[in-house]
Amino acid sequence: MNGARTTTQRQEAVAIVGTGQTPFRSRHDDKTYPELAQDAVVLALNDAGIGPDEVDAVVFSMAPTQFMGVADVEKWAVDYTWARSKPFLRIHTGGATGGSALQAGWSHVASGYYRTVLVVGADRITETPDAQHVLNLIWDQFYEQDFALNTVTMTALAAQRYMHRYGTTEEQFARVVVRGRGNAMRNPNAHLKGHITVDDVINSPRVSWPYKLFDICPRSAGAGAVVLTTESAARERRARPAFITGIGGIANTVYMGDRMTPKADTDFADQGEMVLAARECYAQAGITDPMAQIDVAELYDPFSTFQFPQLESLGFCARGTAQNLSDEGAFDMGGQLAVNPSGGTLCTNPIGVTGLVRIIEAARQVMGTAGDMQVANVHNALATAAGGSTQFFTTTLISDEPRTGNAT
Repeated sequence: MNGARTTTQRQEAVAIVGTGQTPFRSRHDDKTYPELAQDAVVLALNDAGIGPDEVDAVVFSMAPTQFMGVADVEKWAVDYTWARSKPFLRIHTGGATGGSALQAGWSHVASGYYRTVLVVGADRITETPDAQHVLNLIWDQFYEQDFALNTVTMTALAAQRYMHRYGTTEEQFARVVVRGRGNAMRNPNAHLKGHITVDDVINSPRVSWPYKLFDICPRSAGAGAVVLTTESAARERRARPAFITGIGGIANTVYMGDRMTPKADTDFADQGEMVLAARECYAQAGITDPMAQIDVAELYDPFSTFQFPQLESLGFCARGTAQNLSDEGAFDMGGQLAVNPSGGTLCTNPIGVTGLVRIIEAARQVMGTAGDMQVANVHNALATAAGGSTQFFTTTLISDEPRTGNAT
């Protein structure tokens, strides 16, 4: 295989040298699914300055294929992503799929087996009118499906628990939406964007308390791709590669009730699994003070209630304090930490690639190619993803140079 290396060679740092993403919107009726994936691949390869023949392996990021109405839809995309006769791996961890796929691609390169790896995915959530019924299948058919759980009602329960614990208000969650939609105004690929007010959010139709319509992400169609390679190859390709300096991932039980008991290791409301994922990620990258050392956070926030527990679990602030810091502007562009300069998942959610888009946006910030969304002097950017019954979590740190942490 082109670019294959033996494991006896010295391990090099892994870097992102090319990214590509299509515009995200409700539908892409002008293209088939594999054509949409191919568009992102072409953009990423062109950004990296390489051709398809230089890619040694492909990781495909795709969540439930029921949304597409095509079983194993990744097989349809093999030829369109130039993956024929190459190692090809599909990853599926629900909403965390994009983060998990990137980390699988990282391991391909870091292991020494491949020099250049393409990570690509696409999704078309509006291909089915029954998305929430499909998502109900996540849960155990004997104990939880009969409660009509879906991603909206499930996370609404977590939000209620969080509000009860920390006194968070609907208005404080609404400010997260206002910030995200405003940031997305600078993002040409964002699905939802606009200058709205807290009152606009509060007065949007009630869906499941505490959620109103504007508290919830859209169902988006689109594709994304990244090109990963070794440090030596990356420095040949671009002046400022985006190095992957820390990764963390964790899976927990699907049962929500098991994460709300006094003896639970993590708490459903706090997204406590993210503490464990971040701990490993930070150790690899040498991060000891996240608020001081990390410049940008691209958080997986399909609901307005996701940012506060994530920011706290990631170590940016103490439990119950993110809401007040948000009110004070700490997470605005130009604040202490730029959170979701792209608008985040609240504005764009193609489930199978949402986590990958978070990484794309973090990498663009580090490479200095984020356009109107660019934050000045970014050295470290963090991307997260979450999936299943918020049981899968990934954290990925992107840096302007390789970092040396305390992990073995």
